[in-house]
Parts: sequence; structure tokens; C-alpha cells
Amino acid sequence: MAKYINPYTDFGFKKLFGEEANKDLLIDFLNQLLPSHHQIADLNFRNSESLSESSEERKAIFDIHCRSSSGERFIVEMQKAKIKYFKDRSLFYITFPIRDQAQKGEWDFKLEPIYFVAILDFEYDEAEERRKFRRDVALKDQDGDLFFDRLHFKFLQMPLFNKKANELVSKFDKWCYFLKNLESFDKIPAILNEPIFQKAFDTAALASLSAEQRDMYEQSLIHYRDLKNVIDTAVEEAVEGNKAEIAKTMLREDEPLEKVVKYTGLSLNQVQQLRRELDKSG
Repeated sequence: MAKYINPYTDFGFKKLFGEEANKDLLIDFLNQLLPSHHQIADLNFRNSESLSESSEERKAIFDIHCRSSSGERFIVEMQKAKIKYFKDRSLFYITFPIRDQAQKGEWDFKLEPIYFVAILDFEYDEAEERRKFRRDVALKDQDGDLFFDRLHFKFLQMPLFNKKANELVSKFDKWCYFLKNLESFDKIPAILNEPIFQKAFDTAALASLSAEQRDMYEQSLIHYRDLKNVIDTAVEEAVEGNKAEIAKTMLREDEPLEKVVKYTGLSLNQVQQLRRELDKSG
């Protein structure tokens, strides 16, 4: 039985990073991603639901929306499943803290820095991005020089983080290791035995939840697992469908059954069934 919450659930993520009592956890995590000139000393949570200015426009609901004491604005998203147009959605989201800075009357259009941080429990489709656990994106010109220093995107593809405890080098590594493996820990690993992570583990302990919180977490966990099962099933069916199409092509070319089995990974019975289906269809 798990001892700690799953941080990829809505409840788990907001319990760790979205509560006033635990904002030091969020500050510490974000500071590992930020340059020295944008380090956070303190922050305030803002309404996570941003309404558009007109009824025709869509509203955005963020996991966490906050502002540092020095003015930087942050949207932090835990994305559990692959969705279409995620980059487009990310761009859409940052338009809200941009417009939120608009001032009535005389205004010189100066903007405070905005960061969009996405922790992804999936990999992108693009082959280039599949090789990158972390992507730091900013506006640059044709020579790769930074054009605008106040708009940044941070994407973390958590499935690509595979470091073991003895391979952790930085505080950032430790946070990623914590998030990736939290639900499987039965105690605090020695590498994470320091005050900020001790608090994170205490916050994530299932035993510390009230009966009402435990029920909310269980519902959130069920939703997370159901979503993952649907996605995994769809991927598996898609893979099997591709294998079947490859096998049919090979069978039409009169390749030996043993070769079809070897190159598709299908069982001999599956290949024989496909052979019969092709024979019936002529």
C-alpha cells in the first residue's frame, strides 16, 4: 500500500504546491528552474481561473497561478495526458497574465516577466523533443540571440527523467527524482533527507490527510488511473493495428510465416489468422 500521494493527480499536485502553507515548496522548486535574476523570495497565489474579456472567448483554468513579490508571474501546470495542440494551449494560457498587466489610462506597455512551467506525464510525438527531458523556450532572433527576456516556457517530460539516487547532482535533479518516484517511496531516501524535502514528504503522507481529504484524493487517483488506462489501451491498440497492417503487407508478398512473426512481434496464431482473412478476401 502506498505511503505517499501520487503528485500527478489533481489533488496531489495542488496539495504539494498549491496551498498557502506549502508555498515554500513551490518557491524552492521554481527557483531551480529560474535564472539568478528572477529568483523568488516570496509569492502570492492568484485565482486559478482566468476569464476572457468577452463571452465569445474561452476561459483558461490553470493548476497554479501565482505572482512573486518582485512581480514575476507564473503558471504551473501538471499535465497528466497527451492532448492535441498542447503548445497552442500553452501560448493561449500566457495571454491571460499578459493582459492582466494592462493598466487603464496612461500606460507604457512595460510587462513583468512571465513563466509557463509544464510538468508533463507524457512524451511529445515529435522525434526531436522525445530526446529532451527539459526544454527551456524563449523568444530568440534568427541568430539564436535572446530577443525578449520576459517570456519563458519550461517543459519537463517526466517519463524521460531516469536518473537514480546516486546520479542526482543538483537540487533540480532531486526535485524531479522526488516527483517521479514519490508514490513508490516507503521512506525518505538518504539523498532527499534535508529540510525542504522532509516537509514535502510530511505534506504528501497519506496518514496526514483528514478523512475528507483522503476521499478527495481517492477520487482524484481513480480519475488519474482511468485516464491512464484509456490512453494506454488506445496506444496498445494502435500499435497492434500497425503490426497487423505490416503483417498483411508481408503476407501479400508471400513472406514465410516465421519471418512475419519475427518482424512484427505477433504470435504465430495471430499471423495464421491474418493469412486466413486474406485468403477469404481473395
